[in-house]
Amino acid sequence: MSENVTITTEDILHQIKLSCKIPDIVKESITRKIIKNAAIEADIKVETEELQRSADQIRLINKLNSADDTWKWLEKNGLSLDDFEEIVYDTVISGKLAAHLMADKVEAYFYENQLDYFGVVIYEVVLDNEDLALELFYAIQEGEMSFYDVAHKYIQDTELRRKGGYLGRVNRQDLRPEISAAVFAATPPQLLKPILTSKGVHLILVEEIIPAELNNLLRFQILSDLFGEWLKPQIEDVEYYTNLKLNN
Repeated sequence: MSENVTITTEDILHQIKLSCKIPDIVKESITRKIIKNAAIEADIKVETEELQRSADQIRLINKLNSADDTWKWLEKNGLSLDDFEEIVYDTVISGKLAAHLMADKVEAYFYENQLDYFGVVIYEVVLDNEDLALELFYAIQEGEMSFYDVAHKYIQDTELRRKGGYLGRVNRQDLRPEISAAVFAATPPQLLKPILTSKGVHLILVEEIIPAELNNLLRFQILSDLFGEWLKPQIEDVEYYTNLKLNN
């Protein structure tokens, strides 16, 4: 019976509609057009070598290690070679436009928001009982037990328990405000007094505070964030008029 099922382009478009994905697709389409128009206005050119590097990177990300892998991937996703070349071009033009508009703003933004990019290496145990958390805090302080002992006894997650509650490096902006304030006021290595949040009572050992460094990875992150902020109001304006048109 299933062998007789035929899927048409209309079926796919209808499924996209039923999946409530039209707003996302409209937003992506608007974004592409805004970027292309802005790139034309800025007279941004794309070199063949840039396209080749981007194509190689896309193949690497998608684990397309041979021409055969690439053709199978294109077929699976309903893409032609022209479509692939368009994906590559859009990727390059987006990156070049972001650099053109925002590259000279990255360092200033970093230094203005430097504290947000600090990192910290911590161990954490989250408990349900504040009295128990205080009891364990003083027991560790007085050397009656170690943080590892507490983690091994009270952490439910198997992998986290095996690591003694080790969370590795955590960025300041990823911490809850009440935890961030206490963590970055610490003098490592330091065990913090229990911190109460909606998630529970946090017993945290601060091992190291890592100052922010404007390396290539962070530079790219800030560039992407600034470019996203530049795009946001323009996308919202076009979405507004598109919705008006669709609703009339």
